[in-house]
Amino acid sequence: MEFLIITGLSGAGKSRAADVLEDLEYYCVDNMPVKLMPRFAELCLDTRGRYEKVALVTDVRERESFGELLSTIDELKAMEGCSVRILYMDAELRTLVRRYKESRRPHPLAGPGYPIEKAIEREVELLAPIKDRADYVVDSTNLTLGMLQNRLYSLFAGEGKKRDLSITVMSFGFKHGIPLEADLVFDARFLPNPYYVDELRPLSGLDLPVAEFVFSYQQTRTFMEKVQALIDFLMPLYIEEGKLSLTIAVGCTGGRHRSVAIASALHAYFSAKGLRSTNINRDLDK
Repeated sequence: MEFLIITGLSGAGKSRAADVLEDLEYYCVDNMPVKLMPRFAELCLDTRGRYEKVALVTDVRERESFGELLSTIDELKAMEGCSVRILYMDAELRTLVRRYKESRRPHPLAGPGYPIEKAIEREVELLAPIKDRADYVVDSTNLTLGMLQNRLYSLFAGEGKKRDLSITVMSFGFKHGIPLEADLVFDARFLPNPYYVDELRPLSGLDLPVAEFVFSYQQTRTFMEKVQALIDFLMPLYIEEGKLSLTIAVGCTGGRHRSVAIASALHAYFSAKGLRSTNINRDLDK
């Protein structure tokens, strides 16, 4: 079992790091008491593989027992079947002060008459032995959320595992409203409408005759090529920025014919490229 201890300066990004590690299938626990860590590790080991990757967040909020953290880590390392690493989140003093002022949250070591700068300096002193023992030190001073995610992903994703977006392709009808969750919205109402073909009206875009009708027109094929090219261009930029999911909404008038056929084709396109894609037809039964 892999145990990762996430610690470091308050405001340096420990909670953000835990969020990213959860996406990498770590079981994360925030602010677990140091004294409970060995017992928690025993319980995880007893599950026989249910918890293969565990991340525990701890900081100076554990004031009374924080000094025991190093000895507790040694105890964990001595357990059979348990590997332990330390991730230390760091940042410059000026950056931490700015973050606390923006969030308006009190520093755990600050108090009346004790300025935040002094509290951070005191925290740096307390955590120095932990930082010296850390396997990874990540300085978040100049990192955007996306850059932090990429950094942690490179450290903990494992060899051969690439980072990609989770894509949802949704069809909808404009008369029922644009989906609130949509990141990208494409309007297919300019395309020839199968609704006005008597034999196609009772069918949907999931039926082959409707799909063949929609894609028999050159403007549909050109539209698809340009949409695919746009999304192929955007995806690596979204990933670099830190986006983890993307909802693409394709709309027509009622959400039964054109949008459904195009959403289905986009879903097939992404799936063929090995991407995680889900197809939802929101208004198909309305």
